[in-house]
Amino acid sequence: MQHGSLITVEYQTVNYVSGPLIFVERPKEISFGETAQIILPDGEARTGQILDISEDVAVVQVFEGTRGIDSHVTTVRFTGQSPLLDVSYDMLGRVLDGVGRPRDGGPAIIPEARLDIAGMPINPYSRDKPAEFIQTGISAIDALNTLVRGQKLPIFSGAGLPANQLAAQIAKQAKVLGEGENFAVVFAAMGITYKEASFFMKEFEESGALERVVFFLNLADDPTIERIATPRCALTAAEFLAYTHNLHVLVILTDMTNYCDALREISTAREEIPGRRGYPGYMYTDLATIYERAGRIKGCTGSITQIPILTMPDDDITHPVPDLTGYITEGQIVLSRDLFRKGINPPIDALPCLSRLMNLGIGPGKTREDHRNVADQLYASYAYGRDLRRLVAIVGEEALSELDRNYLKFADHFEKRFISQGNVERSIETTLQVAWELFSLLPDEELKRIKQEYIDRYRTLIISGG
Repeated sequence: MQHGSLITVEYQTVNYVSGPLIFVERPKEISFGETAQIILPDGEARTGQILDISEDVAVVQVFEGTRGIDSHVTTVRFTGQSPLLDVSYDMLGRVLDGVGRPRDGGPAIIPEARLDIAGMPINPYSRDKPAEFIQTGISAIDALNTLVRGQKLPIFSGAGLPANQLAAQIAKQAKVLGEGENFAVVFAAMGITYKEASFFMKEFEESGALERVVFFLNLADDPTIERIATPRCALTAAEFLAYTHNLHVLVILTDMTNYCDALREISTAREEIPGRRGYPGYMYTDLATIYERAGRIKGCTGSITQIPILTMPDDDITHPVPDLTGYITEGQIVLSRDLFRKGINPPIDALPCLSRLMNLGIGPGKTREDHRNVADQLYASYAYGRDLRRLVAIVGEEALSELDRNYLKFADHFEKRFISQGNVERSIETTLQVAWELFSLLPDEELKRIKQEYIDRYRTLIISGG
């Protein structure tokens, strides 16, 4: 993240330091959001941004942290500019820190442009309706909760569940069918451990996917305040690639819970009145400024699709972070601890999952004509099988009819064969074929959500081994 060379007044009126914030007294002619240079007694220069202004005090967040700042001798210069990010097509294949500086030992980015990390909201009139299918290679997503180009579809995980593995797999496999190489991934990692960072690097390098990935990496021991800028820098890079170079960009943000915790920490340092569970009352608005930067624009070939990943503390889906995220985004993918304990990988729980834009991206010419019917039948049959499991716990399996035992078998096979696919990529054709193979466990008359013409066509293909 670069900052302008315009230097205005220099202040030596730092009043006090609180967490990642410094408070500067009696500033003149400054504006909200502009950047500052903090000069320490030893000459070290740090970067900050104005968070709040009152008549007598400016609150400045310091990106590199406030350790070593002496309020008596530290000076602050306000630049008159917002935080800017150097962007270039050559960012693809690079690993950067949370604010866009090289982290891979390579040279600095030679900018084609310098863009404000706050971005520009998309005019609602200019938004185009999401319509194209994105194939992630994950059956539980492609078949039941289809990702559509321009959508924002979060993944809700719990502590210890393999959300990172799922994110890496999607980043490696995702593609817009028929678009060839015109696809890129912007991966923003916030507050992750060095072990997690090494996992992502190894996965991307071994698969060759790093060539089409821009990796923004903010580690757990990096300054908290940098975490606030990371998703905005990532989305600024994504907007440049999408709307200047006409790429279809998939933005993966992990972990948004770490981002919200950083927001809470800064809010506490500013001595703001806390909201639910100590998070600031404006967290909904703040998250919306990130999530709403996904979409398609009329007349533009490129697009931005978002997959935010967040950890639900105590697996609580009503926690403020997943709760507010669910209001802003267009569905959710939920990981299940029970399925994880059973060895299902990825442990995606189909029943609470949802993709509100699924119908716009499936059907003839996009996936296949039977896709909607197959998804409805899979969902209904699996839900009934899950209900029967609870009944078996009370009355025993012997009390069930032959048909009910078939549904129990269907639920087991659905989890083991359809949901659990490991680190294997499946095309949408393969995914639908696995679904029709599962339907062979049920009689034709139970496939009530599928048109007879599809049953006649695809059931015959499965029986004949086609």
